Amino acid sequence: MPLASTLRMAALALFWGSGFLWIKLALTHGLTPVQITIARCALGTAVLLLLARRSGQRLPRGRTTWLHLVVAALFCNALPFALFALGEQRVDSGLAGVLNATTPLWSLLIGLALGTDRGAHPIRLAGLALGFAGTVLIFAPWQQEGLFGGPALALLAAAASYAVAFAHMARHLAVREAPLAMSAAQLLTATAWTTLALPAAGPLRPDPVGLLAVTALGVLGTGLTFYLNYRLIADEGATAAATVGYLLPVVSVALGALVLDEHLGARALAGMTVVLVGVALTRGRGTAPGPAGRRTAGRVPGRADGTVAEPADGTVARRAHGPAVGHAHGPAAGRDAGPSAAPPAGLSAAPLTAPPAATAAGDVRTRHALG
Repeated sequence: MPLASTLRMAALALFWGSGFLWIKLALTHGLTPVQITIARCALGTAVLLLLARRSGQRLPRGRTTWLHLVVAALFCNALPFALFALGEQRVDSGLAGVLNATTPLWSLLIGLALGTDRGAHPIRLAGLALGFAGTVLIFAPWQQEGLFGGPALALLAAAASYAVAFAHMARHLAVREAPLAMSAAQLLTATAWTTLALPAAGPLRPDPVGLLAVTALGVLGTGLTFYLNYRLIADEGATAAATVGYLLPVVSVALGALVLDEHLGARALAGMTVVLVGVALTRGRGTAPGPAGRRTAGRVPGRADGTVAEPADGTVARRAHGPAVGHAHGPAAGRDAGPSAAPPAGLSAAPLTAPPAATAAGDVRTRHALG
């Protein structure tokens, strides 16, 4: 991999994985969950609008598209962003990053429930069971000091919300031009959703650290990450970009330990390992026929069926679902159409505003910029 792509991947993993740290810092320095969510969406929107304008891309005009964006923005941005901020009031940032990695497991589960993943391979089903077993190990409900409770469940709900969004986006927003503009439109809609909660935002009393943290979260962790992921998929393909998904929990845990002095016990670390192994198994190449009876060409985290048809020329039709943040979450099937790791906060060619480990499909022949 060229040095530029390697550096881009490292920056993407750092920005995406650090989102949980910025949330925790903002919470402990005067900002409420609602304030963080609104600021994150608004700042991410500003970055994406600038990138879209620079690329000559225009916001969508169709009424139907905007209606689908309203749903995507709620489940892929406004709701999970708020749930992560609520959950991190009592849960460490490192653990939040680990639980975010369960998004692909929820995506597969939803696909099985809806019948869009009828031909799931036994290995993927084993990965699903293993991933959720790792989650149970992290929660340890059998222990008095276990994490099973409202805040941690909010984090799991956020990961599941990403999966719901990806299923909707794969069906209704899968084939779109101007991915940067679509992502900006989605985050703009998410900003509108979050402003509805302004009456519950509370007094605004952030200190300089809190302001810096929420700015980094919106600009770097929600806006710039889409651009970086977009470029990485363009240059190296989706498989390389998807690898970032496996780095996010590691980054979030490392930053939590180094900056916030957080500590994950042996049980939680073992659970994290089991979750990532399970996610890896569910993201492997499918061997069962896809919904249209064809063989799967590669896993794509944001699609309900996880497949994408691979053109004869080896390229992938341009497709972008909306923002992925991160987070917001992940990559789409690219030219090397390999296994796609989880997200998400964040984001990738498909839900441009979702987390990497959770990113949806968004194939781009000429690649891109994500944020």
